[in-house]
Amino acid sequence: MRLDDFDPNINVEDQRGQGGGLGFGGGGGGGMLLGLLPMVFSRFGCGGVVVLLIALVVFGGLGNLGGGSGVRTSAPTEQTAGAGRGTDAKSSCTIDAASKVACNAFSSADKTWAAIFQQSGEKFVAPKLVFYSGSGRSGCGAAQSAMGPFYCPQDQGVYLDTSFFDELGNRFGAKGDFAQDYVIAHEFGHHIQNLLGTSAKVAQAERSGSEAEGNKMSVRLELQADCYAGVWAAQNRDRLDPGDIQEGMTAAHAIGDDTLQKQAQGRVVPDSFTHGTSAQREHWLKTGLDSGDPAQCDTFSGAI
Repeated sequence: MRLDDFDPNINVEDQRGQGGGLGFGGGGGGGMLLGLLPMVFSRFGCGGVVVLLIALVVFGGLGNLGGGSGVRTSAPTEQTAGAGRGTDAKSSCTIDAASKVACNAFSSADKTWAAIFQQSGEKFVAPKLVFYSGSGRSGCGAAQSAMGPFYCPQDQGVYLDTSFFDELGNRFGAKGDFAQDYVIAHEFGHHIQNLLGTSAKVAQAERSGSEAEGNKMSVRLELQADCYAGVWAAQNRDRLDPGDIQEGMTAAHAIGDDTLQKQAQGRVVPDSFTHGTSAQREHWLKTGLDSGDPAQCDTFSGAI
């Protein structure tokens, strides 16, 4: 995808190389778990906390984009303090190629959604992009590579360990720049849901319902974020290269709950889905791509 270079005025925070985060080794897992609980409870209720506990025990981590099936199985390594850390958007975004890809996609999504909100008369507030390596801190608690990329509504931050891009391509076979752009656009979609009040409504519904009901609401929320990612891409269709859409579909398929569960445990447990099946994720990404209209991303009405 041929995106412009990032706007140097985007809000970027860089926690890489701080050396103060919590790790899996040396007893750090308990601290990480406590840090994750507020975020998980706010988004998924008590049922989500139970899923988190199981995921940490069985799979060693919880991925946001990829569901609770454990995007990572190896412990992240911690960088030495001061290594590979930027001091502003320009330096943070140009540390390496993966950082620039993330910033370019984030900046594009920022401009695209600001324009969409302006057209609809809604107030747009830009989020921040937070880089970390191995471990870091968010307004929702600990940030861990094992969680995968995630959005924290408390501080309106998109959190990313760019090593996820390598795993997306090497482990899941979702290669290409558009697959990486889709990751950023999906998390940006969660920010849009936060601004529109959708996330808060879902969180309330999850807290008041059963675990199974909460999981179903979570799936609908995640699929809408996929659709919003497609809307962003459609709004920038003139920048797509041949093969980009297929790269996105491959990524969406690779991180479906059913696909991840089959890989991790050899069986599928539909009641535990929190992000949607591979087919559903592909469908809603394509819905956004085909329409370019956020209004077509109503995953909360009817069948999904």
